[in-house]
Amino acid sequence: MRPAGRGARPRKRFGQHFLHDPAVIERIAAAIAPASGDALVEIGPGRGALTRCLLESDCASLDAIEIDRDLAAVLREEWSGDSRFCLRNEDALRVDFGALARQRGARLRVIGNLPYNISTPLLFHLLQNVRDIRDLHVMLQREVIARMAARAGDPAYGRLTVMLSPWVEVEHLFDVGPGAFQPPPRVWSAVARLVVRAGPAFPVCPAFPAVVAAAFAHRRKTLRNALRGVATAEQIERSGVDPSARPETVSPALFNAIAGHVRLPTDAS
Repeated sequence: MRPAGRGARPRKRFGQHFLHDPAVIERIAAAIAPASGDALVEIGPGRGALTRCLLESDCASLDAIEIDRDLAAVLREEWSGDSRFCLRNEDALRVDFGALARQRGARLRVIGNLPYNISTPLLFHLLQNVRDIRDLHVMLQREVIARMAARAGDPAYGRLTVMLSPWVEVEHLFDVGPGAFQPPPRVWSAVARLVVRAGPAFPVCPAFPAVVAAAFAHRRKTLRNALRGVATAEQIERSGVDPSARPETVSPALFNAIAGHVRLPTDAS
């Protein structure tokens, strides 16, 4: 059988790099290990190389979200005979994943070779419906995966690490070289598994995103200076954090502790 979408040309505006290495495709499918009853969601199926492997499982459904109309048409035709397959010609940033989970009657298992140019916004968008997601298997630029899986004190530790931490456990699975794609990207990629926690690692304060964003906007500065206008040195100290510490040394829980002393401008008096 011919590969789905063969001949479709990659489009730069969508950041397309089509995965074609059979060994990598099989390794990703094995890591996902779809089971009977699973509601799968594949973001950016491209030419359908991984889609085919996923549909060889006993999954209950596979919703493929593809923004490229030409690819969407080819993929829809390719699997029109499989009632489990639903092609959604949409921008993943606009998809209501909570509504999709309710439609499928199950928490979603999200899979994606995510475009590098929208990877962080898309991850934050998925977090808005984190209770409707069971896990995510994503392929991203290797440096982004390193940031996701980092710990306080690591060079890669940053805003993305901290914002993911309350909701998911991140595991870096393996790296993927440029030759696995057509056309080859200029960077290495990596695959990670994100498992949604049964409950948040800590009760997240409303000011948590604002505190984290402010801190890492000035990561070379001390917290006293990076959070100026957001939290005072006294508030930072009351949280059990040294105001002279730098953001990359502070754990997610301690950022949340700082946020607990911060009153947002929209808070009621």
